[in-house]
Amino acid sequence: MVQAHEIVVNPENEWRLKSTPPANWQKGVRREDSKKYFMISCDTHLNPPVTLFRDRLDAKWHDLLPRVEKRENGERYVVMPGARPERLIDFQFEGEDLLRSRAGGDTMSAPGSGAVGLQRIADQEMDGVEGEVIFPNGPALFMWSSTDTDFVSAQCAVWNDWAWEICGPYVDRCSPAAAICTADIEGAVREVQRVAKKGFRLLTLPCKPIWGAHDVSHINYNLPVFDPLWAAIQDADLTITYHVATGKDPRAARGNGGAIINYVVHALAPTIEPIVSMCSSGVFERFPKLRVATIEADAGWVPWMMHKMDEAYRKHHFWVRPKLKQLPSEYYRSNCFASFGEDDTAMRLVEPLGLEDNFMWANDYPHHEGSWPHSAEAIERTFGEGLKETTRAKLLGLNAAKAFRFPIPERYRD
Repeated sequence: MVQAHEIVVNPENEWRLKSTPPANWQKGVRREDSKKYFMISCDTHLNPPVTLFRDRLDAKWHDLLPRVEKRENGERYVVMPGARPERLIDFQFEGEDLLRSRAGGDTMSAPGSGAVGLQRIADQEMDGVEGEVIFPNGPALFMWSSTDTDFVSAQCAVWNDWAWEICGPYVDRCSPAAAICTADIEGAVREVQRVAKKGFRLLTLPCKPIWGAHDVSHINYNLPVFDPLWAAIQDADLTITYHVATGKDPRAARGNGGAIINYVVHALAPTIEPIVSMCSSGVFERFPKLRVATIEADAGWVPWMMHKMDEAYRKHHFWVRPKLKQLPSEYYRSNCFASFGEDDTAMRLVEPLGLEDNFMWANDYPHHEGSWPHSAEAIERTFGEGLKETTRAKLLGLNAAKAFRFPIPERYRD
């Protein structure tokens, strides 16, 4: 049996341990709780081998793959065609920060354990998590970073095959997202059909269909040209996800505050666009069974977005096409989800605005901005005592089970 990683809490992370278990909860979120909520993390990451794409792609693509260059001053940069070089900053991680930088790697099993014990399952069980939705990490984050459609499609196919090799035997616990190249709609339809046959339950589409700077001539998700893709996804009963920082270079700012600007404005905020595109353009009228989720962008912005979509529909009625059977916000309620981590704003708004069926919790394993391995404390701090018992159960696992077709273990079906 594989043991969970040993956690050494360095002083900089001691704040993560601060929490008081709410007195009015009927169930808990800690592994040892006799009565516990069913918990699914809707955002985790799997890091493939550094050489995965070079090893599996045709040699004709090798020159387009990202590479690391060392400059005369000793600094290292990630370089690839069509993107600004990104400087690699070396940190001396300590304690659990060091563990997070290494966890979630390409091997699911601990050395010598074979296929019996999965390291990440042991890590997640320690965190109280019974299931996880898994997204690309490391070199796989660059899959969409090219205007060469054939190259992007080839990388997506490599990730999809490898991710299923690793996760397929454990899909009821570890459900990977299949990557889709949306710049080639015909090719995307074929890949959707291929991964559906493998057993994938969800897809990850880039927030922007075509890589690069804004160009009004580029296709976008509001246009009927995507209908064949929506039809294929609906027919296969797969869930669409839009993960932050996909579809364009999220490193648009430089200098003072650049790390914050890039994270908030150029990585998180663009996740709103594909949701507004689909809710406002009639996609869910034509394909009412589609399920769509934003990932790692939190959820406090959702009520603002819903209000502004409806306001624009009403006040700009003379410009708006097509005319919808319902307000855009109603399509969000019926078809869309948002994952969140430690989002106090979302918790304050979820019940007053009736969004209990739309929000889903995630620990973002193993990223530093996530809550692993102290998710219990983070949940207790964030959820507090104000929510209904049924709302907590939905946010922590039941909504994810519905969105991503996870089976609910017998002990949680009450």
